[in-house]
Amino acid sequence: MKYSLTLCAALVSVAFPAFAHVTANPNVGPADSYFQTSFRVSHGCDGSDTTSIKIDIPAGIVSLKPQAKPGWTVEIAKHKLEKPVPAGHGKMADEEFTSVTWKSGNLPDSQYDDFGIVVKLPNTPHEILWFPVTQSCVKGENLWTQIPKKGEEWHDLKNPAPFVHIMDADSDMPGMNH
Repeated sequence: MKYSLTLCAALVSVAFPAFAHVTANPNVGPADSYFQTSFRVSHGCDGSDTTSIKIDIPAGIVSLKPQAKPGWTVEIAKHKLEKPVPAGHGKMADEEFTSVTWKSGNLPDSQYDDFGIVVKLPNTPHEILWFPVTQSCVKGENLWTQIPKKGEEWHDLKNPAPFVHIMDADSDMPGMNH
């Protein structure tokens, strides 16, 4: 049986509509806990290879470690807090993270990769944390920065920002050990 390329492309886009976006995997984590997630970049910019991924970190994140990626350099940006806040393990933090950038690398348009972070989630159950992403390529860039407004759905946006939904610390979440 023969299928046209157009039909195959249409079937793939229906079966995997979110694959074209940058997504956080996993995107649900328990409040006030250390949480690992990765931001999946599934393509370049209109066929051009990816050379930099910048993730804006939401306010309130005072503990963050980015994933080491061979061939990429990592830059972390922070700013001073007005007063120190608890950072976990009995420590106080006087800075919060504002962004993490992987750059000087190369991710071919025909491949995907995950850019991981470990963060301490704030104690704000039911909040959604938005992580806007700037994807820079050899030619052009993609801004995955749209945040749904009231009445809008994430999957209906052209360039939605990835997110993490914070759950109650005692919620039964798949894969969580209590």
